[in-house]
Amino acid sequence: MAAEASAPALRLQGVGRRFGALQALHDTSMEVAAGERRAILGPNGAGKTTLFNVVAGDFPPTSGSVELFGTDVTNLPPYVRTRLGVCRTYQTSQLFMGLTVAQSLFLAIRGVQGRRFWPTRPKADDPSRVRAAEIAAIVGLADALAAPVGALSHGQQRQLEVGMALAGNPRLLMLDEPAAGLSRAERINLTSLIQGLPRDITVVIVEHDMDVALAVADRVTVMAEGTPLVEGNPDEIQDNRQVQDIYLGHAVGARNG
Repeated sequence: MAAEASAPALRLQGVGRRFGALQALHDTSMEVAAGERRAILGPNGAGKTTLFNVVAGDFPPTSGSVELFGTDVTNLPPYVRTRLGVCRTYQTSQLFMGLTVAQSLFLAIRGVQGRRFWPTRPKADDPSRVRAAEIAAIVGLADALAAPVGALSHGQQRQLEVGMALAGNPRLLMLDEPAAGLSRAERINLTSLIQGLPRDITVVIVEHDMDVALAVADRVTVMAEGTPLVEGNPDEIQDNRQVQDIYLGHAVGARNG
């Protein structure tokens, strides 16, 4: 227990991932401290989402090792990592549009519990239903519990995705471009939501929106061509000429294009 408490939330050592002839990640090493907010930035094709998929277990690395809270999970499946406290969102929404917000959160909560499925309808005071309402309030959807997911705005759907990830009681929460497609007001709400998360949750966020990423991050890693290039605090990253040349120029071109 003492070793686990002193271990980083995430440690990557020499991680590589190849898809046929494409080397998506090259010899990637990184440590994220427990309770840290880490932003991972970079242009399209930098390997950011591949890195997330390797950490979550969606793809096994082709080289190197992955540790979560001191446990080597390199060869363990995603559901074991979830039980260790890893929860994530995806670039593309993974929601059931015909369910309500309350039903979505209820199922997300039950999905990480033992004896998940019951033959009877849960009562109004069922702990999972109560917790679903609590999470809805945390992510700003308290007034939308009965709303079908398909009727929510894009921003509200992103909020729901964060809520469903929180339903797993994460120790490590990974957010993959949560601000994508949001309006300015929705990005501000999302930033406040992430900033308000308790510090016993480690947060790693992949994001193209520099305003969101730098506002929530303690540390920033900038990637390009499948490997981390620069690491520092938000002020250091903003002032770094290499970041401006390698990342910002690409990102600005992509947004304007």
